[in-house]
Amino acid sequence: DAERLRVAFFMGFTNWDGFYAQLDKHRQVVSKCFASAISSAEDEPSQRQTDQVWYELWESLETEDQLDERFIQLGYDNPEQVLSSLKATLQSISNKVGQTEGRQRIDKLMPLLLAEVAKQADPCECLQRLLQFIESVLRRTCYLVLLIENPQALTKLVSLFAASPWIAEEITNFPILLDQLLDSGIYELPPERDELKSELSQQLARVAEDDQEQLMDTLRYFKMAHILNVAASEISGKLPLMKVSDYLTYIAEVVLDQVVKIAWRQIVAKYGSPARCNNAIDDTQFAIIGYGKLGGIEMGYGSDLDLVFIADIKSNLVTDGDMSVPNSIFYLRLGQRIIHILHTRTSLGQLYETDMRLRPDGNAGELVCTISAFKHYQARSAWTWEHQALVRARPVVGSEMVAQQFITARQEILCEPRDADMVRRQVNEMRDKMVAHLGTKPEKSIKSELFHLKQDPGGIVDIEFMVQYAVLVWAHKHPAIVRYTDNIRILETLQAEGLFSDGDSNALIEAYKQYRAMGHRLALQQRPHMIAAADFDEIRDVVRGLWRKLLT
Repeated sequence: DAERLRVAFFMGFTNWDGFYAQLDKHRQVVSKCFASAISSAEDEPSQRQTDQVWYELWESLETEDQLDERFIQLGYDNPEQVLSSLKATLQSISNKVGQTEGRQRIDKLMPLLLAEVAKQADPCECLQRLLQFIESVLRRTCYLVLLIENPQALTKLVSLFAASPWIAEEITNFPILLDQLLDSGIYELPPERDELKSELSQQLARVAEDDQEQLMDTLRYFKMAHILNVAASEISGKLPLMKVSDYLTYIAEVVLDQVVKIAWRQIVAKYGSPARCNNAIDDTQFAIIGYGKLGGIEMGYGSDLDLVFIADIKSNLVTDGDMSVPNSIFYLRLGQRIIHILHTRTSLGQLYETDMRLRPDGNAGELVCTISAFKHYQARSAWTWEHQALVRARPVVGSEMVAQQFITARQEILCEPRDADMVRRQVNEMRDKMVAHLGTKPEKSIKSELFHLKQDPGGIVDIEFMVQYAVLVWAHKHPAIVRYTDNIRILETLQAEGLFSDGDSNALIEAYKQYRAMGHRLALQQRPHMIAAADFDEIRDVVRGLWRKLLT
């Protein structure tokens, strides 16, 4: 109701009841005109006849018991389960809405929905997901009206629920995403980064700067809506694997950029701006470094964010506000506010889960560190696995000056000469631990019937570790291999530098693409990264062979 009231006032109405009454009136007129314009005299009778079958079937649920054969004839192969689920939903409808206007709308919607579901490959499974959605919106009749009056939206909804339980769960939990189904471009390519950035800026500009809840919900809706767009585009086959990860990464970067700006305004309002040695420089002197999938431009649908906060902190200086604090405290509060905005659960859920353990000294270290402290830690105290993680690290948002300082520091650290035998031993030790704790079976049982796509020998982590090992042992002579942070372009550079043969590099790139493509499909199906080992036997053998060639 609060959201409806905001919309009503924005449109010039003093109450949302009046706004929606006018909207319903005009919508009905437009719907009738539209239906009249697109309907032809010859197909109207057959369509009415088809619709009537489903309406009669829906009405019969409360009065007839023997409907199995009718459901089979109409495309449902498990009528007992369908009937049981529909009757349970009917009971829920009776309990929650009774004989109200909402019930009338449900009685209009359900026959249309049943007809669309019958066209799907697995109508029973699709129907189960949709009934959960219907239960979640029983009292929110505006969503029912949207689907009744927009056949294309209903068709999109059913097809997406049939294709992905992950999408079904997102829309069920957050029905506001139904608005996206009215967008004719939902199956088209998502916007590029600059377009995303402009769109989010415009949306946030309409929200008062002191309305923290609305700011956070705007960020959350933007993220969910565009990720739904990416998922729909991938399901439709219009978005290839590499582009899926690109767009998911763009969304995270654009959101993070605005989170930093919001947090910066709020902390400055409280403490004033941090003092700088050169007052002519108007810069936050703060940057977020992305590690892991964010740093490697390989985000997935449920990926969290591995982050490190870096700032050019002049600790002997203080902020210029009435409540003045040392610069170090200012940046600590800034980091805490960023995490708060990302983690807080609102009516639209959490923005992103974050992992800050890759900062110097892990959870025991400073939340925001200086570039000099970062360099000192990496040179004196970091483990080999931390240098491996640095291979995939890059600045994602914030100060260009601090970002460039980090890029320079990263290159210097990765290009340090290292003992190849020692690195090989430490990489193998770390890999063995991961297989033992996270894989399906220890190394000796490699021929298990199941294969963990990421953690088992011959999987994704093997490829990532080979790339990281190659960078750590060869970068001092071939600095070009530290330029990129994503595995595929690093492999291409290793090939260009003559460090990997064409055959080996291409084999790893192809394996990596196939593994990640399967990972995306499993995520959309809400299935773990566990598959039949036989499905990837040949690729896995190639990866294991190259591992032995490089790391034994």
